[in-house]
Amino acid sequence: MVKNFILFNPDELRADALGCYGNPAAHTPNLDKLAEEAVRFEQCHVQHTVCTPSRCSFITGLYPHNSGKRTLWNVIGEDEPHLFQYLCDAGYEIHWWGKNDMLSQNAAIKCLKSIDVIPDSILKECTEWEAHPICKPDGKFYDSFLFESNTSSIHKHPDFVNVRGAIEFLKSKPEKPFCLYLPLFFPHPPYCTTKDFKDIVDKDKIPSLRPVVERGKPGFYNLIRKYRGLDRLNEDDFREIRKVYLEQTAMIDYMVGEIIRTLNDTGLAENTAFLFFSDHGDWAGDYGLVEKWPSGLDDTLTRVPFIIKTPDCKKGHVVKEPIEMFDMMATVMELAGIKAKHTNFARSLVPQLRGVAGDPDRAVFTEGGYDVHEPHCFEGSGLKYDISLQNSTGNIYYKKGLQQQEHPDSVCRSVMIRTKEFKLVIRTNWENEFYDLKLDPQELSNQYNSEAYKDIIAGLEDRLLQWYIRTSDTVPFERQPRHFFNDTKSKINGQI
Repeated sequence: MVKNFILFNPDELRADALGCYGNPAAHTPNLDKLAEEAVRFEQCHVQHTVCTPSRCSFITGLYPHNSGKRTLWNVIGEDEPHLFQYLCDAGYEIHWWGKNDMLSQNAAIKCLKSIDVIPDSILKECTEWEAHPICKPDGKFYDSFLFESNTSSIHKHPDFVNVRGAIEFLKSKPEKPFCLYLPLFFPHPPYCTTKDFKDIVDKDKIPSLRPVVERGKPGFYNLIRKYRGLDRLNEDDFREIRKVYLEQTAMIDYMVGEIIRTLNDTGLAENTAFLFFSDHGDWAGDYGLVEKWPSGLDDTLTRVPFIIKTPDCKKGHVVKEPIEMFDMMATVMELAGIKAKHTNFARSLVPQLRGVAGDPDRAVFTEGGYDVHEPHCFEGSGLKYDISLQNSTGNIYYKKGLQQQEHPDSVCRSVMIRTKEFKLVIRTNWENEFYDLKLDPQELSNQYNSEAYKDIIAGLEDRLLQWYIRTSDTVPFERQPRHFFNDTKSKINGQI
């Protein structure tokens, strides 16, 4: 029986950064053990490759285009249905430790029992770093997001401060049903680790990175490299970035181990579901790139780990068929015995938790980017909650925002349809992409203009159109009366 839920949500964690997903250099013993005792989803893809849109999707079961949740600034309002509100209404206490890229203030107040914010004094102590030497050749800073931390121990890191708060809550042995949400920061850039995790990853075991692709990838990849100075780095520099990214992942793994150990020690593991997942991935050196991009749709960005352990799940079951990250909402809802009261497109994964295979014919969809008619969506605009290009030249996102302002077409609207065998990406600008994933799993050879795949591409384009038609909008369940009654008529006419 599932009474409680823990949603462990590291930021920007790609699936292949974990040992249980096949990375020989990964240091993730706790997650690897968890996968042996849980159900692991091999092909989980997010609905957007930026934090806020992705989180709004996986908490509502909606695609970003359904509600305009396509930017960093458009979060969930107090009257919009979402998982935490459903759980709250059903009697669950929602406790939150970590960052917020999802709920408006009013929405949070409406559904959360508690939310913990790290004091500025602790945050400052934990985020003291210096740019790595490869980031500042000739004394200049090229914004490659690689840093060296001055923090000695993981126990002083902001993420662990949040995890410690969650552990204390679990040790109190809460009696009421709860949902504990841990939206942590790592392994989000800047790429840096505390000193006690430095060099825990053997660089020699890291698989070859995906090379820079001169033809076939969208041209704005070259712009990203130019704006951030990434074109000045060599292969070993990018391997160093990947090494540090994996060390950040190792820190997350340690925190997962602490939570699971507490669940076992308190007896809460007997009636608690543990869900581990992320909101999107990270290039981390692949294709000569770092971080992510709103219209970048490589598997390195869309594919994330998703591991679910419930008291009665089929241990060690691996679901190889594609799923979408927002299936998390429908799965938790079914486990909690709650029915959604809004149209959504998520599918429950409860059958897979019992050992059933997934849908081999399913396609997954990811979208992103902005258009020039919506300048308020772009980063670097200086709008509220955004960086101002005039006053933020030292900000690590300065050059990212600058590129979006100077080349808005490089953040063009893009959409992906992906099956087990093929991937198609359509853009309003720059190159479209098509990959035969059986022959080219690293997406190095764009076959969009290949005659050999003409019929397959046409079929995927038709399927993409049908998806857009089917999901173009959602109609509220509540019907609004269209008949005027006397009191309404009197109010309109100023008689009351």
